[in-house]
Amino acid sequence: MSQQVIQHPMVKLQRQVQSLVESKVLKPNDSIWKIALLHGDEWPFWKQELQDFGFSMQDPVSELIAVEEWED
Repeated sequence: MSQQVIQHPMVKLQRQVQSLVESKVLKPNDSIWKIALLHGDEWPFWKQELQDFGFSMQDPVSELIAVEEWED
């Protein structure tokens, strides 16, 4: 039986942001708060998660993309 790896929720957000940068919707030096424009109702959850990991809304999205491992 293969073991299923459960990904941290931040991995999903990180991948979405990476995709937005690759498709030029966001720039690596854009502030994290710009993600709010794309997440609408889910933004309060993601904002709290980001703040819990020490991010400020003024940090560039490149810092979010650079995280290699998310641990609670």
